[in-house]
Order: sequence, then structure tokens, then C-alpha cells
Amino acid sequence: MHRGKGMKFVGDSRIPAEKKPNIPKDYSEYPGKTEAFWPNFLLKEWMVGAVFLVGFLVLTIVHEPPLERVADPTDTGYIPLPDWYFLFLYQLLKYEYAAGSYTVIGAMIIPGLAFGSLLLAPFLDRGSERRPWKRPVAVGMMLLALCATIFLTWQSVATHDWAKAEEQGKIKKEAAIDTESDGYKVFKEQGCISCHGDNLQGGGAGPSLIDNGLSPEEIKKIAVKGKGQMPAGVFKGNDKQLDQLAKFISETTSK
Repeated sequence: MHRGKGMKFVGDSRIPAEKKPNIPKDYSEYPGKTEAFWPNFLLKEWMVGAVFLVGFLVLTIVHEPPLERVADPTDTGYIPLPDWYFLFLYQLLKYEYAAGSYTVIGAMIIPGLAFGSLLLAPFLDRGSERRPWKRPVAVGMMLLALCATIFLTWQSVATHDWAKAEEQGKIKKEAAIDTESDGYKVFKEQGCISCHGDNLQGGGAGPSLIDNGLSPEEIKKIAVKGKGQMPAGVFKGNDKQLDQLAKFISETTSK
């Protein structure tokens, strides 16, 4: 067989025989309806983004962030509140079948089904129509998710104890605590830290003991007989320890 014998050349109509110069499309045939991506459209996007970025930076400078006190892991009575975009999930965890032993349902299963349905919406409704009433599945799922999110967010804001949240988040006075003193050792041994904090700053179950204005005699009376949420008989030490504890608390003042 001779080289090249029997070979045939096949042309492909999809490949143009003539090489055309790389000239951008003439958009003048659709005035006001379309434009070049670079630089016209992209420049507008950058300008809008720059305006929002500058506005956000100005807002962070002018509006002081609502800082709270330093987090205390021993304060079991603290009521956390997430940012506004998570309030609907926070509210969902308050319902009977989404909290407690059903936390997995409220934290993972229900949100997973909701967001999974939104991801599947384009595949469930693949029509080319752009009118909402022509796309009932996608529009219905989106409206259901939107209404549920708005309702749960509103419920979370309406039922939250804002007064208690403001009180528990206040930046409290700090005191110079002598952790080596006999009074602090009694304070720690008697379990007072669990309610009043390791620095006497208070917590969810007990008030702050800094600058309390009480005399040693008044403190001893409260330690033995109780007051408010503090029941009687909490103090289990002897008279000497009671005197040391009362003196220590009465002399604790802020810096």
C-alpha cells in the first residue's frame, strides 16, 4: 500500500474556513437594551459596590457596636441571642418538637429539608416562563420559605425578654480580688462562685457583690437566712469562716 492511498479529507461545517478578526459586537443595533460587559457593565457594578462599601464603613465608624460584658462560662443563666439573620432558627428551637430531646430535628432535619427544597426548586420547575403565576412550584416554595422566615424572626423578637437581656449584658464593675485571702478561700469553698462569679461580678443566678454597701453584720445575716432567690442554709461553715467571708465581701470595691 502506498502512503496516502485511500485517505479522504472531511470538512466540518461548524468550523469557518475564513478567520474573522476579533472585533467586538456592534451593540448599536439594540440601543439602550444591551451593552458591552467590559468596561461598561463591569464599571457600573464596581461603582455600586464602592458606594455600598463606603456606606458600610461609615456606619461602622458612626454607630458604636453594642458590646456586652466579658463572656463568663460559669454563668449558666445567661440567655444568648444570635444575630438577626439567625433569629428564625433560634425561634424554631423553642418549639416542643424542635427542642429538648428533639433538638436534632429543629437544628438539622427541618432546616436541611427547607434549604434542600430551595436547592431542588430549579430542577423541579424547569420551565422557561418568567411570570410568577406560570411557575407555581418554584414561586410557592420561595413564598413558603419567605413567610416562615419572617414569621419566626418576628416571633423571636416579640417573645424575647429584652429587659433581662440588657441587664445581663451590662459591663459590670471589676474589683481587685485578693484570691489568697482567707475570705476568698471561704467564698470559694462554700460554692458562692457558682452564683456570684469568681470575681464577685455576679451572674444569672446571683447579683454582683462589688460595692454592695452592706455591713459585715448584714452580709452574715443574708448568708445564714438567705434573701431573694438565695435560700436559707446555703452557708455551711463555722462562725470564724462566716466572719472572714462577711469582711471579705464588705471590703470588696471596684477599681
